Amino acid sequence: MSYIDEATNRLRRPDFERWMDQASSTGFCAQPVRLVGSTSTFDARTGDQLAHYCSSNEPDGVTYVRCGNRRAVRCPSCSYEYKADMWHLVVAGAAGGSKGVPNSVATHPLVFATLTAPSFGAVHAARTSSHGAARCRPRARRLCPHGRPTWCMATHDPDSPAVGEPICMDCYDYETHIAWQWHAPELWRRFVIRLRRELAASLGVCETAARKLVRVQFAKVAEFQRRGAVHFHALIRLDGDGSDADPFPAPLVPTTAADLAALIQKAAAAVEVIAGPLPGEHTSRRLVWGRQCDARPVYRHVETEDGRLTDRAVAAYIAKYATKATEDLATTSSGSARPHISTIRRLVAEAGRAAALDDLSPYRLLGRWESMLGFRGHFSTKSRRYSTTLGRLRSARRDWQRKQARPPVAADQNTDDSEETTLVVGSWSFVGMGWLTAGDTALAAESAAAAREWRSNRHSANRTNNEER
Repeated sequence: MSYIDEATNRLRRPDFERWMDQASSTGFCAQPVRLVGSTSTFDARTGDQLAHYCSSNEPDGVTYVRCGNRRAVRCPSCSYEYKADMWHLVVAGAAGGSKGVPNSVATHPLVFATLTAPSFGAVHAARTSSHGAARCRPRARRLCPHGRPTWCMATHDPDSPAVGEPICMDCYDYETHIAWQWHAPELWRRFVIRLRRELAASLGVCETAARKLVRVQFAKVAEFQRRGAVHFHALIRLDGDGSDADPFPAPLVPTTAADLAALIQKAAAAVEVIAGPLPGEHTSRRLVWGRQCDARPVYRHVETEDGRLTDRAVAAYIAKYATKATEDLATTSSGSARPHISTIRRLVAEAGRAAALDDLSPYRLLGRWESMLGFRGHFSTKSRRYSTTLGRLRSARRDWQRKQARPPVAADQNTDDSEETTLVVGSWSFVGMGWLTAGDTALAAESAAAAREWRSNRHSANRTNNEER
């Protein structure tokens, strides 16, 4: 049976409307989780059963729940929600005034920093100049040790499959690339430590004393470049020494965003990691950040057209890259595999298998991270008191959805939510992932696309109305 026939059969079923309600409750997720079980709600004071829900009463005998995958290539719907949550998390810590973060945070020094990987060999690039698109590598007029030209006179489009590919596959240092990916999280950790030390040195006090005056808070995401190397985008803010009663105090020392940007540049240049040799090698490596370290102050609550960074623009930038993954760069525009990325994955897998034979090897788990090109870190991290958390945002959304689903109460009923008066008892089991048929998958995908188009049109209309005002 074709997926068209399956979709038609679903549309003709008398329980189609209920199935659509289920699909809508998942946000038309591409790969929902299928659960079986039941939930009963009791009055905690009297013990009376108020409600009962059982998955066996649903059209397919299962309950569908969002997969929650952040990757846009896996689930556009859940990725869209994750991106929105990341935007709120980041902008709350950048501009203040939302999600429990006070407006005063907007006066704290804030810098947008980008820390890149070093060069592992010349690659094709999409370059621009003041006159428009520029040639890839016009000045390198020599042959490499393998007899190949090191120049490229082509003008590459940013979406060209050639961008990120090595000029010479034999010259490219794949082994150092893999080692750098593996140790990139450690480089970031040491960078944060070094930044705190540089901050203390600039104040002329020890680190212990500096922590009572100023604290470093950050939110960062990792992004894969077209060459397959990861780099980090981070918002770095200075606060005072906070407490549970006052988690977002102002720093007690007069430090500007420009001062913080200079300290970030200095700290990044001073960080290094001595990485042990990969399996089959005998020489250690000195790993550092790339030379293209960028740190710029962020302006709050303003709309600029002069190239200055604003809090909301940076938040959108970070949120966008929090939903990217290696799948976005593993293939060319025609759908064929990129040989450069395939080579990196192969070498990661080989090194991981070799390291697995040595329990003491620092790379013994490298093979598990083949799909991530050897990068084992989290894609989005933040310091504890940068802003709110994704868990709190999701909990608030669930509470709001539950309240919307409740029937209206009489005016004389007690609606105080501060005292919990119900007890929920449930038992659930996992039975699978995804919709039951290809037809259901197609219906959910079409509905998700229509919902995204509606949201896009609504946002465009809102922007037009705001501009007219």
